This record gives sequence, structure tokens and C-alpha cells, in this order.
Amino acid sequence: MEKTLVVMAAGIGSRFGGLKQLEPVGPSNEFIIDYSVYDAIKAGFTKVVFVIRKEIAPLFKKTIGERLSDKIKVAYAYQEIEDIPKNMQHLAKMRTKPWGTVQALLVAKDHVLGDFLVINADDFYGLDSFIQASHFLDTNHDPNVYASINFPFIVTNSNYGSVKRAICKLKDDLITDMLECKISLKGNNAYAEPLNGEESFTTSPDVLVAVNMFAFKNNFFKLLEEYFLEYFKRTPEEILKGEILLPDVIKENLQKKRIILKNIISKSQWLGITYPEDLAIIKTKINELIKNKEYPERLW
Repeated sequence: MEKTLVVMAAGIGSRFGGLKQLEPVGPSNEFIIDYSVYDAIKAGFTKVVFVIRKEIAPLFKKTIGERLSDKIKVAYAYQEIEDIPKNMQHLAKMRTKPWGTVQALLVAKDHVLGDFLVINADDFYGLDSFIQASHFLDTNHDPNVYASINFPFIVTNSNYGSVKRAICKLKDDLITDMLECKISLKGNNAYAEPLNGEESFTTSPDVLVAVNMFAFKNNFFKLLEEYFLEYFKRTPEEILKGEILLPDVIKENLQKKRIILKNIISKSQWLGITYPEDLAIIKTKINELIKNKEYPERLW
């Protein structure tokens, strides 16, 4: 069965000010996505599914799609605001952005035949992350055991403002809970503001956080569909105000003991673009990785 990489690339970065997915970061105009796919191929993934919006499809296919088509199987899935239950279509007209990462993953369902790894398009995870995820999918055959590839928060921090991360609560090598927070550095601590309205708190800057790099078994799509439909049973105000996020689905199913989530700590360098100022840093860091022979100067 194919081992698939699903890249969530439909979001438009409001704080960044444009399409983060299509910002060159490498010396030969590579995008962050190029490095992710390059690492995924080395780690044994045989197919990539890009979740995008139809409006960016021509540009996306002309750039990254064309240069990858002879390196790995490529498919496209489209995340659109109107892709919601028919009885809720009137709410789509009142929405300006897609419904979140659960919807993003669901639209990829028909393109994913086996187990899969999901990532953000605008995050650089590094080769070790993909190798560990691939090894997990190759060796763990329990359909109800998934994995989150995590980093210490300080590794994923931005120097230019707060970031959204899911703080992981652990018991041995298993994740028992996840809390989506807006996190920033304050002195020697990390300051976390839970997105669910709970009281803010300080924690260690080395606290492990999830950055939407999850290794799932194919049966996870069933849980996603259940959660997605339940979301649209809320009040119209709640529906329009919120997003349907992967950590929330995982958290609910952990609490119900329907799944087990393993904690995998990546040894790789993590890089991301939240703010425009992050772009210069990521270019510098990638050049350093190239000088250290971790990547060729031209990927493709």
C-alpha cells in the first residue's frame, strides 16, 4: 500500500501577508514544500497529495507541481468554503476562509489509499522528522495507534511575535492530551494563552508542542468525518466563529480512549514562516544546512 504525504497548503497567511506556500527560500528558488517533499522521498514516501484552493491551483501546479511530477506521484485535493454539509450551505456564504485542518485533511481522503503523514506547507520539519514518521508507519501496525512528531517550543518560536502551537501532555512516550495555545516567550519562560478560553499560564520553553506533523493510519478518516459532521450541529454563531482543527479531533478521541498517540521527538532543525520577518531567517538557516552538506544547492 502507498505511503502518502499530505501537505496542507490551502491557507493564506494573514499575519505573513500573502501565500507563504509559494515564497522562495532556497538558493534555486525552492519553496519550503520542496524541502519537505525531498525529505519525504528520502524517507520512503511514494506519493504526495497537495491540499490547495482552486484559485491558486494554476500557479501551484506551474511551479512546484511540474518540477515534482517525475520525482513522486502527485495528486491535488481542493479545500473550498462550500465543502460542508448541504443543510449548512447558507453559512458558507458568510465565511471568508476554509474551515480548518480537519476539512483540509478530509478533502484528501479519496487520494490516500494507505497510511499517511500530514504536514503544513509552510513549516520546514527536517529529514529526521520524516525518517522517524516513516519508520513508525512501517513498523506499527495497530490501526488505532498514531504518532505526533513534536519539537520543544523554543525550537518553533518566532522572534517577531506569538505563534499557535498545541502543548502536549505526556505519560511516558504517549500523549494524553493536547492544548491549542497562543504562545510567546516572556523572559525565561513560555507564556501560553489557551485558545479554548482557559486561564493563561507559564511553562518551560522546552515544553513539547505539536506542529501539525502527524502520522495516521487510514482509519483516521472515519473519525475525522464523525467530528466534522458533529461540528455543524452547533449554533450558527459557534460554527462561523470557529475552526475545525486536527488537535481537537485527536484530543476528543484520546479522552474517549479510541486511539493511542505516540510522542516522537524530532532531532531536526524546525523552521517556519509566521511573520514576514521570519523569511530572512529561514533563508539563512537553509543556506547553513546547504553549507553543512545536508541538502544540495539545487534540490531538483
